[in-house]
Amino acid sequence: MSTRTHDGTPPTDPVPLHRLALPAPQIPPFTIGSFDAFGPDSRAGYPHRHSFYEIVYVTAGSGGHVVDLVRRPLRPPHLCVLLPGQVHYWDRVSGLRGVLMLFTDDFLLARPGDRQLLRVLGERSWLRLPPGAGGGDAAGLGALIAAMEREFTDRADGCASVLEAYLHILLVHALRLPGAAPKPDAVTGRAAGVSREFGLLLTESAGTAAWPVGAYAARLGVSVGYLNEAVKRTTGRTPGELVRAARTLEAKRLLTGSDLGVGQVARRVGFADPAYFCRFFRRETGVSPGEFRRTADGNHHVHRTESIDPHGPPP
Repeated sequence: MSTRTHDGTPPTDPVPLHRLALPAPQIPPFTIGSFDAFGPDSRAGYPHRHSFYEIVYVTAGSGGHVVDLVRRPLRPPHLCVLLPGQVHYWDRVSGLRGVLMLFTDDFLLARPGDRQLLRVLGERSWLRLPPGAGGGDAAGLGALIAAMEREFTDRADGCASVLEAYLHILLVHALRLPGAAPKPDAVTGRAAGVSREFGLLLTESAGTAAWPVGAYAARLGVSVGYLNEAVKRTTGRTPGELVRAARTLEAKRLLTGSDLGVGQVARRVGFADPAYFCRFFRRETGVSPGEFRRTADGNHHVHRTESIDPHGPPP
């Protein structure tokens, strides 16, 4: 397969960043294949993040997968959704097999609502599938993914539209799995829509999470007061609380996934004063940044962290 991921570390991101490189013509901005087809980077054992979405369907292997400091043991079959910016790595894996699906935001232009479905699944990140016959899954997601592989390989007329539809069906079926979908919001209408859009903006800007709440309100075209009311009614948490959680998570990513000093991490997450950042981090986590980094102990000793998902941590 000629399509692969490239490993680059641009100066704007201290965590190794994998970008999606597609051969011309890029029809569509989507690719799918096995771990072996994408090469050794697909099994990277060091913390890194992507500039694209990744859906991983794991059919075999032992070891663990770490996403934003949360380690999940491999007990295939699994489905994992990774959002752009999430830091992850494979921890001491053996016999890892499955299918990877990589795509950019451009692939979602025809179905923009799928971004919200991906965000919900990405905040849970790791779904255990009911095992089925022949090593597959009883939910039928493996068969659907196999159909996507065939469609991508054949490249018949209308391939992009068919793959977009398949992806939407896959996301809807994944959200039906136990523990995948959050509890339905009691709030509907404009308030729920504003809250959802805020959540998407927060996810997308977490790597540069220095925005004040007013900046999010301006992007959404609402007042700060309305944003506070809508998000509080929908999630039970204020926008400020969710912004602080996002900044804390990004700080944790940088402390464990890069060699930046504490002062550099502080600047990355929007604190001009490292001392103030240390007080903020201790208030949010109970430990100093240095203590957190020492306890995390590099790549292979991770601690469960609070999710920025307003509905709570993954099951």
